[in-house]
Amino acid sequence: MIERLSLRNFKSIKDEVFDFEGLTLFSGLNGMGKSTALQSMLILRQSYDKHLLPDIGISLTGEYVCIGNGNDLLFNDAEEELIDIEVIWSNSSLDLHFDYSEKSDMQPINKNDEDIKGTPFEESLFTPSFQYLSAERISPRSTYDVSEYAVNQRRSLGVKGEYTAHFLAEHGNDAISIKAFKHPDTLTDSLIDNLNAWMSEITPGTKVIAKLIPEINKASLHYRFSSANAITANFRPENTGFGLTYVLPVVTAVLSARSEDLLLIENPESHLHPAGQALIAKLIAIAADNDVQIIIETHSDHFLNGIRQSVKSKLIDADNVCVYFLSRDIDSSEHSVQVEKVAIEPSGRIEYWPKGFFDEWEKSLNKLIESD
Repeated sequence: MIERLSLRNFKSIKDEVFDFEGLTLFSGLNGMGKSTALQSMLILRQSYDKHLLPDIGISLTGEYVCIGNGNDLLFNDAEEELIDIEVIWSNSSLDLHFDYSEKSDMQPINKNDEDIKGTPFEESLFTPSFQYLSAERISPRSTYDVSEYAVNQRRSLGVKGEYTAHFLAEHGNDAISIKAFKHPDTLTDSLIDNLNAWMSEITPGTKVIAKLIPEINKASLHYRFSSANAITANFRPENTGFGLTYVLPVVTAVLSARSEDLLLIENPESHLHPAGQALIAKLIAIAADNDVQIIIETHSDHFLNGIRQSVKSKLIDADNVCVYFLSRDIDSSEHSVQVEKVAIEPSGRIEYWPKGFFDEWEKSLNKLIESD
């Protein structure tokens, strides 16, 4: 499990240290740099996949993230042209320093200052135990791409969840690895049965049907909906609303996770109603409590409150949850991120609420109850 991430001169981050837990949340207003911490880890992963690490440097454009060139990466007010990324695990660490190349999408490693301890490239960030889902996930459609390499070699759903239908067609009957995921309404441990049960809490009676179509090298996706005495015909994803298909990769990634996996998920709550957002938070809390490390970027107070409820209900320990709020001082001459750590108490309460941290509901309520 990643224990700490340190960044210096990395985009809008001047010099910050982030301590990680089983579940780590990044929040903040738009454009405040909350994606930056995730991007630093994604850059390491895609650079390793390109065989650039540990000897050559980091690639700023690739499968997981596209930042641009060195000018887009280096902190705007950097005092020296050097970018530092340090990741610490329990038995390994990477402390890497990169020289600045303004117009290149590859930043060369400074071999004189690098420090590698243990076997960091055997950690989940660099193995098939890694899964990343971006905020820009695949839209509803009847057929999806297939990838033998992604699905069966890397156990990947794709950055946009584009291989989710293929993954379910191949592995839907596999047993879930973490028994705590077993839904009380299911009789089996199969991934597809438990997926359907959890998805039914978002939209009642949901049945996901994923099949391979070898003739055209595609996978199909349909939904059925059951009631007390009937099951509907198949519905195309285009006719079931955006939310179901958009959240399907998230639920699939969590339920198919194994102990010591690493999941990075952007906006898992997107396109869901408030109860659905809280449910996804509950499912993610259960995963993190069972040794799946999950790093989340979120804009949702419903998701945050779902995590708080999970802490109060003891689905996850408060000490296993870490929340960061990123903001900027608009009166400062320096374009840098300010990072505040927000603690969730075992009761689920939050005593310290930074200004701008999920406080819009309270602001709106106060305006509504103000006397004219």
